[in-house]
Amino acid sequence: SHPPLCPPGIKCGGVLSAPSGNFSSPNFPGPYPYETECTWLIVVAEGSSVLLSFSHFELEYHAACAYDYLQVYNGATRDRGNLLGTFCGHSPPPPFSSAWHVMAIVFHSDRHVAKHGFAAVYQKGSGEGWQWQSIHPSVLPQHAHHPCLLTDACGGQLTGLSGEITSPRYPESYPNDVECRWSIGGAGAGSPLTLVFADFQVEGGQGCGFDYVALFDGPTTASPRLGCYCGSARPPRTVSSAPHLFVLFKSDFNIGGRGFKAHFYSAGECQEVFTTIKGNLSSPRYPNFYPNNLNCQWSIQLPMGYRVKVFFLDMELEGRSSLTSGCDYDHLSAFDGGTENGSLLGRWCGRETPAPITSHSNQLLLVLHTDRNTAKRGFSIAYVGVVPMNVSCTRTDFHIQIPVQSLAQLERNRIYLGTPSCAAQVVGGNFKIHTRFDTCGTESQKRNNTSIIISTLYIDFSAGDQEDVHQYEVQCEPKRKEASVTLIASPDPSRLSQAENLVDAQQREAGEMDTHEIKSQDTSDIVFISICILAGLLMVIAVVGLVLL
Repeated sequence: SHPPLCPPGIKCGGVLSAPSGNFSSPNFPGPYPYETECTWLIVVAEGSSVLLSFSHFELEYHAACAYDYLQVYNGATRDRGNLLGTFCGHSPPPPFSSAWHVMAIVFHSDRHVAKHGFAAVYQKGSGEGWQWQSIHPSVLPQHAHHPCLLTDACGGQLTGLSGEITSPRYPESYPNDVECRWSIGGAGAGSPLTLVFADFQVEGGQGCGFDYVALFDGPTTASPRLGCYCGSARPPRTVSSAPHLFVLFKSDFNIGGRGFKAHFYSAGECQEVFTTIKGNLSSPRYPNFYPNNLNCQWSIQLPMGYRVKVFFLDMELEGRSSLTSGCDYDHLSAFDGGTENGSLLGRWCGRETPAPITSHSNQLLLVLHTDRNTAKRGFSIAYVGVVPMNVSCTRTDFHIQIPVQSLAQLERNRIYLGTPSCAAQVVGGNFKIHTRFDTCGTESQKRNNTSIIISTLYIDFSAGDQEDVHQYEVQCEPKRKEASVTLIASPDPSRLSQAENLVDAQQREAGEMDTHEIKSQDTSDIVFISICILAGLLMVIAVVGLVLL
């Protein structure tokens, strides 16, 4: 059997349920023991947050903290989505504020090299972190317990990819003589941060000299100032130039307001806009576990006329609620258009493998919401822009028409049917291909006891050494003069294995899959018949004339 991780007689870990308290590594301030693992679970009143700081910190150093380390979790332990950070060496962790009423701390030591360890203090907050007083815990004596350090809950170090901050007591009136400091970022993502205010009501005044919210482009108030705001007008959407953003809220001795609520998110993994004709995206940290407390958005915006086709390559999110059978916890949603006000195309969770979806416009929005516990692998998605085209056929010919503005960057010889010798022509504002069935690599097949003519349309988006050729199967049923087109290949066919009809025409009856057809009248046949009728009439007139003579 294995020896116990924590030797008998050494105080190590436990549940801390008092409104405030302190704890330290075993034997502190002496060297901690080898091969030890301790877990402290801090539980305060429901609806409160846990405010945590370290007055002393000294563990064995390793670049990846692989030997001795301390981990802080925003909630229950071992849920990797809740991990706020892993720390070692001599630099103390920043102060932390949990997103709910539970926080966990794990201390681990290996069998070599022991240091003095750490000392920490915690206190119950009202939901949003703490305010620093003039004394920082790092300058206090090693054994000092300093509950007075923590006051009306606000401020703190926020390192998640997304999150929310509010003024103290929000939406109730905030207290007087408050100074709150939030340092956002520093989680290693390296992407700029975006801050959006959902609500704002702070005492106004010329120059915002009384109560105000100030934003700084960096980790401290010494960074360049991005703006200073007061009154009842919501501040504009703010984007940092670096992966840090500092928010300072200050109130004076009288007159308050409702305060504010703001959301922040990383513009990299958690908030992206895609404008290329095809692409891939995935949940933050995929295929590793995604973080908790996310509200991520990916907006796909293609040129006018295009539609967006989304293929789900892999998905593992937190499962459905056992009470409602709905996706009430972590879920991925897709909206038609650029906002969450658009039509909901689908909402998924668990280990589902959704069928491909297609937007009805040139924009599609994907939103990932995760709650405060239970993280999974996440998802991987590929999308393709559906090229707008009009395909029709007669009993003898294909007619293909694509607006030039949809493929403005391409030369006409990049668009061809069957072989490069059957390239498109530019006629007016369109790429056009008009070809007979006995040319351009067409062939006849029997499908469902129906004779059809098929060929392949190539659209070559390749640039430099990067091959990017999209292939569409063009079909015609000559007897019915009905044409359709289907995406059959892209540079990575394994990612787009499901062929779907991609031509936008009239919607079929409800319940059918995403297949559209273009039906056209055979105008050449009409002209031919008209000529025959006219010739017949002329012949009758001629015969009548001869008889009369």
